[in-house]
Amino acid sequence: MEEKKNILTYEGLKAYEDELHELKVVRRSEVAEKIKEAREQGDLSENAEYDAAKDEQRDIEARIEELEKILKNAEVVVDEDVDLNKVSVGCKVKVLDMEVNEEIEYSIVGSSEANSLKGKISNESPVGKALIGARVGDVVDAETQMGVFQYKILEIVRK
Repeated sequence: MEEKKNILTYEGLKAYEDELHELKVVRRSEVAEKIKEAREQGDLSENAEYDAAKDEQRDIEARIEELEKILKNAEVVVDEDVDLNKVSVGCKVKVLDMEVNEEIEYSIVGSSEANSLKGKISNESPVGKALIGARVGDVVDAETQMGVFQYKILEIVRK
């Protein structure tokens, strides 16, 4: 079975590459030093520093594995290739929430980059799915857990 492609913006790709580099080059050696120091304290069976360092090492290795998997299956959206005639991954869209008459801006990103607190919504989320393919002036219905929301597309721009 082929693994799912991780759609990333260039910004997202760079952030993941930077994080991976930080973990491999800096954090790994820091944790190795903590483990070495804890070992030098003697009895490991009751050594909290050793246990904490080993837990941290495990977490770092798990995150490295996760990042490598994301990057291995990455499909990068090139900003210049984003079609601004319709909503797609890699664009920023301004919509009007028809219920509360409020303008909202969303950046449409792949699922691994989504962060609703920063206005980055996944193309796989209910709102993202509803917006994908819509054009300026279109009104779309997004079925969410909170009910159906209507959005009118006001503007589509590059991120």
